[in-house]
Amino acid sequence: MNTVRDLADKHRLVSKMFSWPTSKEEWEQYRLSEDQITQFHELGYVSNIKLLNDEQVAILRNELDEINDPKHPGHHLFYEFHSNESEDPNTVLFHSLGHWRLSPGFHDVIWNPAFVMAAHQLLENKSVRFWHDQLFCKPAKHGGVVAWHQDYSYWTRTIAMQHLTCWTGLDDASVENGCLHYIPKSHKWGLLNAPELAGDMNGLMKSLTEAQKAEFKPEPIEMKKGYATFHHPLMVHGSYENKSEMSRRAFVLNVFADGTISNTDDELLQNVPKIGKGRKMEGKFFPLIYEKE
Repeated sequence: MNTVRDLADKHRLVSKMFSWPTSKEEWEQYRLSEDQITQFHELGYVSNIKLLNDEQVAILRNELDEINDPKHPGHHLFYEFHSNESEDPNTVLFHSLGHWRLSPGFHDVIWNPAFVMAAHQLLENKSVRFWHDQLFCKPAKHGGVVAWHQDYSYWTRTIAMQHLTCWTGLDDASVENGCLHYIPKSHKWGLLNAPELAGDMNGLMKSLTEAQKAEFKPEPIEMKKGYATFHHPLMVHGSYENKSEMSRRAFVLNVFADGTISNTDDELLQNVPKIGKGRKMEGKFFPLIYEKE
């Protein structure tokens, strides 16, 4: 009998990691600047946003150590769990979805006020719903790649395109240990084909025009642990191998503006009740995390 409770039933903070603001004034401390919002719209991303302190990072690292065990009693709650998604047998890329359902800390980062307010602003001040989470972990010395891709190329089962991705490091992220790289302004290229996420790093290149290839100039996003980068759903991004002596652990939160609808009659996430095509994305697994005033 499974005794692990499903935290997807809780659409609020369940731990003491964060404090939920109770007034407009309390929310102000978390607001992005106009310059940051302008950069996001011009380049397709905005980086180095502090979301976690060292104590919160430590809590999440400990929870990660617990939940990446395939024998964890809450393992059945994952949408996906890949102890190694890499296509190269000599490298490792741990990748999971759905850990918010079994881990209090990874549940509560969804309701981190600093994340919630930034998401609200970058989604043009609309109400925000949770889409799904991800973990990407590259061990020291033999961490695998994440191929160049656009997030929305995997998400066309939801429309309209009003999504947002937030990547947060649990280790310092550097070029040496496989940090995220962006192609600035590539969010203006339109929707491209979806490559294998842990396959050929450059699989996307075959679908680019010559003009796009000329503009393909990767920008490394080096950040200290606890800091985040937000990017547009069409931003081309990826990360190289980790051959350094340091691990590179990170979690990703994906959200969309309230009013997004299902574009399929199939499952939206593994083992999640179907939402018929044309119906609003809502309910237990897609909670409203910020409602505009």
